[in-house]
Amino acid sequence: MATFWVYDYICSLHEEWTFLLRSRWTKVKVLYIIARYVPFLIPIVNLYLAVTPNEDNNKCQTSIDIITSLSLISFICSECFFVLRTYMLWNKNRIILVTMLSAIFAVAISSTIISFTPVRTPYSTANVIPGCQSLGSFSFFMPFALLFVFQLVLFSITLVRVIQSWRSVNGPLYAILVKHNIFYYVCGLLLSAVNVLVPLLPFDSLTDLVPEDFEVFILAILATRMHLHIWHMDQHVDDSDTAVCIPMSDMSDMSPVDHTV
Repeated sequence: MATFWVYDYICSLHEEWTFLLRSRWTKVKVLYIIARYVPFLIPIVNLYLAVTPNEDNNKCQTSIDIITSLSLISFICSECFFVLRTYMLWNKNRIILVTMLSAIFAVAISSTIISFTPVRTPYSTANVIPGCQSLGSFSFFMPFALLFVFQLVLFSITLVRVIQSWRSVNGPLYAILVKHNIFYYVCGLLLSAVNVLVPLLPFDSLTDLVPEDFEVFILAILATRMHLHIWHMDQHVDDSDTAVCIPMSDMSDMSPVDHTV
């Protein structure tokens, strides 16, 4: 996964630095930086975890807790992008925003409590692989189950909005926004379902084939890539185009200026 992440970063390096250097400093830009660069730290901690002496359970548990914290931060930032996008699709409906923020806050708090519950203990694998690993447990798949429910709610809200406005709203940016949202939710639901179901299967070898960090990397890549795409498209929007007014700049820079599509 680290190799895939670095490859994706290199492929989008030009677009990445164009965005970082030219865009204004806003809350969404800070959100982008956190979502984009926090996953870089996970392979580093994983590497340290692999070489940590088996006998030192405290170091093992600390490293596992750090990885869990980084994963939760990455998940929350990635999902926040699509909370904002859904908010914009609903024409800045504050009820929708409060509902989504309350849901993501509840998911974040619940996942944090479950993930740090001391049922996920490090253990030694001296006979197989040196270093620390963690046992699959209730705390492994429950955060993914909560994430699955949250993503399903966002997907449903987006789908309801699309059905309501599919005849009255059009334009290339709106279409891309909807496609991005639906594609992200489908990928997120699929990966969350896999992370929930695989640990429950009576095949221990399958758990190793679906690393916990895989969904973290994929969702972070999708969220940041899609935001880059929207931002670069927003830079080329012509004010003379008339079809429907969508506050695209609010999604890319959180600025008060509306763009027409």
